Amino acid sequence: MHKKAALSGFLGSTLEYYDFSIYASAAALVFPSVFFPSGNPTVALVASLATYAVGYVARPIGAFVLGNWGDRHGRKNVLVFALLLMGFSTFAVGLLPTYSQVGILAPILLVALRLIQGFAVAGELSGASALIAEHAPAGRRGFFTSFSLQGTQAGSILASAAFIPLSAMLPAQAFHSWGWRVPFLLSALVVIAGYLIRRRVAETPVFLQEAKEHVVPQAPIVKVVRESGWTIFRAILMGLTNVIGTTAAVFGTAYATQPSYGIKMSPATYLWMPVMANIVAVILIPFFGKLSDRIGRRPLMIFGSLSSGVLSFAYLWAISQRNVVLTLVLAILMWGVLYQMWNATFASFFQELFPTRTRVTGFAISQNIGLLIVAFLPTIFTLVAPPGSANVPLLIGGLTLGLAVISAIATWATRETSHLSLDALDTADRSVGHEAGAAAKTA
Repeated sequence: MHKKAALSGFLGSTLEYYDFSIYASAAALVFPSVFFPSGNPTVALVASLATYAVGYVARPIGAFVLGNWGDRHGRKNVLVFALLLMGFSTFAVGLLPTYSQVGILAPILLVALRLIQGFAVAGELSGASALIAEHAPAGRRGFFTSFSLQGTQAGSILASAAFIPLSAMLPAQAFHSWGWRVPFLLSALVVIAGYLIRRRVAETPVFLQEAKEHVVPQAPIVKVVRESGWTIFRAILMGLTNVIGTTAAVFGTAYATQPSYGIKMSPATYLWMPVMANIVAVILIPFFGKLSDRIGRRPLMIFGSLSSGVLSFAYLWAISQRNVVLTLVLAILMWGVLYQMWNATFASFFQELFPTRTRVTGFAISQNIGLLIVAFLPTIFTLVAPPGSANVPLLIGGLTLGLAVISAIATWATRETSHLSLDALDTADRSVGHEAGAAAKTA
């Protein structure tokens, strides 16, 4: 069953993150001219990147709701619902009218659907990785849980690849008129495939046993904050390493391709960068997951954060020099290799930090609040280093590295969990919870 759960996690995450990731490419490539006034290109770019970030505003809300659902009613149920909701909202984006057709209503509708996307995706990785981790045999949680992260990268590959032939073969006018809509409309197929995959996976024995032996809390969010509040805070800080992905894929795309920055890399050429980096990531993620079972989660996460943060300077400098080959090589090394040491490991690590009864909630809240912070960084980066700035690599590279350092410190301050069974982790957390409750009553 653990192999079936891993396959379901991989395929489900691939499909859902395809839906979520195509928005990032569209926000950098076409949304500034499609959904916003064309008078000021800088304002249009900032506004478009802000709508990308808006999707992360809804993610903490989705984490509360869907995490609660996953801890009370099971991991499988929340995954099916999240996938259906994501497919609907993404398909609807492909049907939206443009700014020239309906004016301000166009970006309003775009923001509303992006909020629904963010709400839906908040339950995906937390539920999928919990399903896999709880099915996985002892000593192999890192390896099997990494498949859910492998799926997110595969989804990003499909999302970027969906735009490559359209932007390369269609005239610019056709691509901006209707070509960009095609990847969004394909979400109808995603919904069908994802539903068929998810409905066949069994609920985890660990969850069923926990529900049988202990009363499932009516509000897991209250329990997880009371018992694991400090853990949530550290996990949020650890999640700041996701700045590597937004620096590379979102701000990097805008910096390289938007005319206002003057770099003028071809969008079709530049779209190959995340594809190549993610292909390398898909290959390496299971290896890093397996390695984390042997040497621990913390060493990989700390080294991955710091090394990829340092390399962001060189990556942005290569873009500024219009060196496509060097940009591609550095992107693959920074994003496809070094960052994946962290990315392949954090899901199993976060799952092990929380007990079964609040596992999905704790993971979802930690991950999505961290992502909310990171999601606004491309917009902040654009304001800090707007078009015309001469020191973009130094400014944005410095901010990226600073956040990576904070993440590494938070990881260093957290206990290693790879050698412990879920039962042992649950027992330890119950003891902590009983001690905290007794102390509260005494006080």
